[in-house]
Amino acid sequence: MQTRWTRHLLRRRVFVISLLLVQIIFIVLLIAGTGLYITYVNWFLRFLSIIVAIRLLNKHEKAGYKFIWLFLMMLFPIFGGAMYIFFYFQANPRNFSKAYGTITQSTKEYFQLSGNRLPELIDSMPEFEAQAVYLQNYAGFPVYSHTQQEYFPSGETFHRSVLEEIEKAERYIFLEFFILKQGAMLDPIIAILERKAQQGLDVRIIYDDLGCFMTLPRDFPKYLEKKGIKCLVFNPFKPILSSLQNNRDHRKIISIDGRVAFTGGLNIADEYINVVERFGHWKDAAIMLKGEAAWSLTLIFLQMWHMSRREHCDYRAMYPWNGTPCPEFSDGFVQPYADSPVDDENVGEHVYIQIINKAKKYVYINTPYLVVDDNLLSALTLAAKSGVDVRIITPYRWDKWFVAVASRSYYRQLIKAGVKVYEYTAGFNHGKTFVSDDQIATVGTTNLDFRSLYLHFECGVLVFRSKTVQAVKQDFLRTLPVSKEITLEECARNIFQMILSDVLRIFAPLM
Repeated sequence: MQTRWTRHLLRRRVFVISLLLVQIIFIVLLIAGTGLYITYVNWFLRFLSIIVAIRLLNKHEKAGYKFIWLFLMMLFPIFGGAMYIFFYFQANPRNFSKAYGTITQSTKEYFQLSGNRLPELIDSMPEFEAQAVYLQNYAGFPVYSHTQQEYFPSGETFHRSVLEEIEKAERYIFLEFFILKQGAMLDPIIAILERKAQQGLDVRIIYDDLGCFMTLPRDFPKYLEKKGIKCLVFNPFKPILSSLQNNRDHRKIISIDGRVAFTGGLNIADEYINVVERFGHWKDAAIMLKGEAAWSLTLIFLQMWHMSRREHCDYRAMYPWNGTPCPEFSDGFVQPYADSPVDDENVGEHVYIQIINKAKKYVYINTPYLVVDDNLLSALTLAAKSGVDVRIITPYRWDKWFVAVASRSYYRQLIKAGVKVYEYTAGFNHGKTFVSDDQIATVGTTNLDFRSLYLHFECGVLVFRSKTVQAVKQDFLRTLPVSKEITLEECARNIFQMILSDVLRIFAPLM
């Protein structure tokens, strides 16, 4: 069966990629041909590019995206404007955005079924009022107490705990991942899910189609449905040029009965637990929530399911403590959050910037990529210049060489400002964590790159003065001895490397 699936997988991938290439070549030849031989079409397309450029400059958009499109229109004055219109002005992305907005607004009230904990946080931790108020009152993700947390510094510890917790499920199990791949990590989970589904539990899986483009066969949903597992393939990838194809579900969520939930950087594939090796030792991070805050991640999952399936859901009936208080003891305050590319709010970026701006002593960061816009770059450099100990650990062995080269140009600017940049020499550092001043930390799915910050659906957990804060800090400090500090001289050893990194930095928003 595995061999047959592999053949089908490759056929589909080759077919889809071929169709995309045909479309690109056709559009380029069509526009270039008419521009060369028909004068008035040539001038019309040039005028169109000017109009698009003016609109782009006035659009509420990240500077990096504006710059790359303006750069392309400068290089290709005939082709650039028409391509921008073709790529962005389509009905599907607008309908997608409207549907998501409707569902998130209609479900906001269910996030606070356990009560409003924001006043308690403000009374005991007034220094964090701005962060908590922003996430609860504006972004719609409330503060919770009565939640126990466990931080996982590796995929191996995460996987063991997931297997233990899903065995305990009584009502439902929900999984949402960017990448699934059959093997030692996924197969035992599927076996438990099948058994639980046969026992009558509501078992659902969401996975991103592009994330699993090279890892799962096309008929994998049918394979799961036969086992009684409901399956949703998010945003099926189609061989059509569209901005909608950029918006991927990069979240990683497991919810069990609304009482227990997991999130973090880990997908479900064997390299994440080091059963197979891709880029050396795989370093990652995740967090488990038991108690009130687990409900928030459950609702984030259900919003995505509802939007994609258009199924009505009785959210209140799924709440695990109807009529009774949550029995878990409080371990600080917890604030799960989600980010969407189809609204105008960059929640993940704002969480990171607020942590950096609030820091007085230190900010320690794990990220697999370091390709950021001016806002984050300014926040990091200003913190370092102000005496804050800012340290960032990235991978030594990268999965994308062009991202590694582009990151070097950011290294230079950061190191000059006093930021200490390290590379994890044992392999690939895939964790996405921030920790600051022994007071606040976040563990989630958002990388420090343009796609993750602005184009993907993401999620994370912000924690205040809990044991997780110390756990994230200690994990970072344990990683430092197996990481190499990068010097300014190493960022670009010669003029050719420097030019290449600067050129790739221009195209950073597309990486």
